[in-house]
Formats: sequence, structure tokens, C-alpha cells
Amino acid sequence: MEYVAMGERDIDRVVPLYMDYYNTRENGAWTYETTYKRIHQVWSREDAYCLMLRSGEAVLGFAMGYMEQYDDVQAYDLVEIVIADGHQNRGLGTAFMVELERRVQELGASLIQLQAVNDARHEAFYGKLQYNNAANLVLKTKWLGRR
Repeated sequence: MEYVAMGERDIDRVVPLYMDYYNTRENGAWTYETTYKRIHQVWSREDAYCLMLRSGEAVLGFAMGYMEQYDDVQAYDLVEIVIADGHQNRGLGTAFMVELERRVQELGASLIQLQAVNDARHEAFYGKLQYNNAANLVLKTKWLGRR
């Protein structure tokens, strides 16, 4: 297993993992085009840091996010982490998060922030990694009528 910084050409390699996970597990409707665009938007953002987990040439997972500067701290916004379906529940996601934490800390991040689905599975995964719910923030949304 090796961790490799994700380049633009690697986006095509991680698109199938993203589509498989979200279309199968989350009942999504991701297409190649929408998936590529989402990943490319994060990858191309200023101060982005995206990481892949590989075994030889096979991509087993990836994480993507970016650094965000505040007045007194730099945070890493973790946008997505996906582990290939056949490799979940084996400790790879946990090990991947630990490596990602180490790397973004070396880049200057003092904290990692993320949005997660509010369910037992995500609470168990992030909870064992000592991630807590923020008490000072709430996600606000407003549908604009077009979906």
C-alpha cells in the first residue's frame, strides 16, 4: 500500500470509486460527467490537497480537500474520503485518515473540518478517530426551486 498525492490525470482513476460508492451506498445518480466535475472542482481549488491510496496500480481509495485560512488558524476542509467497496471495514479508511491528518498537519493545518451524514455509521467511523460535532456551527440550506 502506498499513499500518493493525486494529480489531474488521476481524476479519471478515482471517478469509478466515487460513482460506485455514492450510487450504490447513498442511492445517488452520479454520472461520469458530474463526478469528474465535482472532483476536478476540489482538485483545482487554490491550496487543494488530494491523496490516493494505491496497491500497485490499483486505486483503493482517495481523499480530497483544501486548506482554508482563518485569522488565527489554517484548517483543512476534507470534502470527500472514499474507500473502494471491496476494501471497506478492514481498517484502510482509518489508516488513510491518520496518514491524511499527518500530511495536512505538515502542510500547516491546525485542524481538519468536514461535513458528514448524521447517521450511526459515520458517527462510528469519525468518532473512533476522535472527531467531534461542532457545537458552534449549523449547516444552513435554502432550496432555490431548481433541482
